[in-house]
This record gives sequence, structure tokens and C-alpha cells, in this order.
Amino acid sequence: MARHGEAARRLVHAGAGCLALTLKYLSVAEAALIAVGALLFNHLVLPRIGGGVLFRQGERGKPLDSGILLYPVAVLLLVLLFGWRPEVAAAGWVIMAAGDPAAAAAGQWIGGRPIPWNPRKTIVGSLAFAAAAALAAWGILIYMGRPSGEAACLAIPTALFAAGIESLPWRLNDNLTVPLLAALFLCGLIVGDAVLLADAAPALRDVLLPAIVVNVVLAVLFRNAGAVDRSGMIAGLLVGVLTWVLGGWRAYLILIAFFVLGSATTRLGRRRKERLGVAQEKKGARSARHALANCGVGVYLALLCATAADPGPFLLAFICAYATAAFDTVSSEIGQAYGGRPVLITTLRPVPVGTDGAVTWIGTLTGAAAALVVGGLAAALGLVGPRAIPAVLLAAFVGSSADSVLGATLEQKGLMDNEAVNFSNTLIGALAGILLALVGEA
Repeated sequence: MARHGEAARRLVHAGAGCLALTLKYLSVAEAALIAVGALLFNHLVLPRIGGGVLFRQGERGKPLDSGILLYPVAVLLLVLLFGWRPEVAAAGWVIMAAGDPAAAAAGQWIGGRPIPWNPRKTIVGSLAFAAAAALAAWGILIYMGRPSGEAACLAIPTALFAAGIESLPWRLNDNLTVPLLAALFLCGLIVGDAVLLADAAPALRDVLLPAIVVNVVLAVLFRNAGAVDRSGMIAGLLVGVLTWVLGGWRAYLILIAFFVLGSATTRLGRRRKERLGVAQEKKGARSARHALANCGVGVYLALLCATAADPGPFLLAFICAYATAAFDTVSSEIGQAYGGRPVLITTLRPVPVGTDGAVTWIGTLTGAAAALVVGGLAAALGLVGPRAIPAVLLAAFVGSSADSVLGATLEQKGLMDNEAVNFSNTLIGALAGILLALVGEA
């Protein structure tokens, strides 16, 4: 019965994606109204007309964990957030509709090795997700008016990004994270003009070999030093190569600065953190999920820097993302070791060390110092002018504060895990940087 329900669920999941074709003809208000109607139907009517088999065990009592209910919510958010670019909303929808069933079917029928950072998912399943998502996105982009070659340049990296997001061991439901982040990724590619990447390919190939050599050497050194585990070494190698090739060696040094700051402060006060039970697992060795959560936004922004006619705002956002990651990591590690009794950011009441969303003055000040180091290095390398350093610090503070708020609310309720929170705070810090740049130009 359960297997029959899963098969039916996949069929409905994929079939509903065909409705994305209607976005070409519907207004934002019309599409949003239909999505609201679908949500009400799935919640109130579907279980009463034989559709209960589509709900997994326990989903009816937990709407935030129910894919059947979150599917129309995701469509509604896609329409509201990206309705000004209907091809983006449609692509995010079909990526979710095609990729998820393909991954589940491949994982069940073929199986294979699990992903190093998520043993619940398989490599074969992620490849199937990427292939199905790329094909669906390519088709819908052509249908929405994009030339086939341009559609391929947009669909393939977006599908790979979506497959990476889907593979992460987050507690947030994939029906929300995958389509929304994929649409955001695609929107950035369109704004940055991904077709320019093909024109830049010869120059990028020239730096590929030195980027690989340097990153292989550093990956082995960091692995031997215990700074990363095996999965972290592989993911870090990939992140490092992409950052160097797309963003240049100076952007790569920003990544290295964040990693050194984070690794060094993780080891400070380790005995105290171990006594309190808040020390990083594996003696501070970072895994692939840490690398992807803290650096995923940075890699994406490096891609936009390589494709944008005006990379300035994306470069500032790149720096702000890593300044945010440095602020958050250093403030957390130093605060837990030397900050004394922290307070919860949402109530300012004292809480035990290690509580999600807890902050200390010492942690906040040292985190700000780490963000200043990243901003100062960026200015010294000529990536931004010295006048941009206050904007970097402010964006990092906003992103790190958002991390604490998410930790005190959604993470404590089990709706987000630490990696999802870290990804979110770097994204918020990057967006804050772009906003500050726009305000500065006004």
C-alpha cells in the first residue's frame, strides 16, 4: 500500500508540473488565485475523495512537513516572487515537478552509493534529478520564448544547482527549498546573462589548471591538518576551483581568509567547549555540508561575476557573503569559549551556552572584527574601494543577526537545521550588500 501511494504521489507530482505551461497565459493574480485554490483543495477536499493515499504517514497532522500541501505553497511563492519573469517561475516549478520523482525512482530502482554528505540520498538519484530537471527546464524555457541554445545555458547550471540543493540534509521540505532557490539562481543567471559565460570560456580554461593544482595541494594539507574530513576535502576542492576560475584568484583569497578564520577559532577554547558539549564534531573537521552551506552562495555569486556586464554589485555581494560567514562562525566559536553566559537574541534572556540563537557581546565584537578582516582584505586586493568596508560590515552584521533569529525560532522548532541557517545567513548578507550598493548609487 505504501509503495502504491509513493508511485501515485510521484505521478501526481510530475503531472501537476504540466500546469506550469499555463503561466505563459495567466496574470500573476490569476496564477496566485489558482495556487491558493489548489492548496485549499489538497487540504480540505483531497483526503475526503480518496486522495489520502497521497499523504505520507503523519503528514496530515504536520502541514509544514507535507509535500502535498507545500507543493501548491511553493507554486504560490514562485508566482508572487517571480511573476515579473514568468519563465523563471515556470522553470522553478518544472524543476521541482520533474526532478524529485526522477530522483526517487532512480534511488529506488537502481540504488547505488549514498552521497557522502547525505546517506539518505544516492549519487544515482541526484544525477537523475539533475538530468530530468535540466530537460524539463530547457523545454519550458523554449516554450516561454527563449532560443534553444540560450535555454540550455540557463537550464543546465540551474538543474545542477537544484540537484545540489536537493541533496543537502536539510530539515526544510524540498518542495520549498528546491523550486525557490532554483528560481532565484536562474533569475540571477538571466540578469547576469549566462550566455556570456560561453564567450569567457577560453580565458576561464587558462586558469583552470593552476586552480586545480593549488586546490588539490591545499585540500590535502587541510585534510592532514584535521581541518576537513574526506567529504569536506572533496567539496572544498570543488568550491575552491569554481571560485578561482569564475571569480579570479583575488576572490579565491577571500574564500581562504574565511576558511582560515573559521578553522582557527573553532580550535580556540576547545577544551571548554568540549566540557560544555558544544564543540564541533570530529574535532572541528568540516564536512561537505558545512562547505556547501557556507560557500554555496559565494560560488553562485562568483558565477554571476563571470557573466555580468557589470559585476560590481555581485562582487560586493560575494564579499559580504563571506564576511557574513566569518562573522557568524567566529562570533559563535569565540562566544561559546569565552563569552560567558549568552542571551537569546529574541528575548535577551540568559540561556545556556550552545543554545540556538544565543549571542554574547564578546562573540559579536570578535565576529565584527572577522568581518572587518574580510572587508579589509577585499579592499587591499582591489576588489572594492575602502569606502565599501562599512557596507561589508553592516551587511555581515545583518546576515549574522538573521542567523541568530532563525536559530532562536525555526531551528529551535526543528524546521531548519544548522546548515540551512548558515546558507540563509550568507544569502541574507549577500542580498544586504546588493541593497546597500543600490542605495549608495541612488
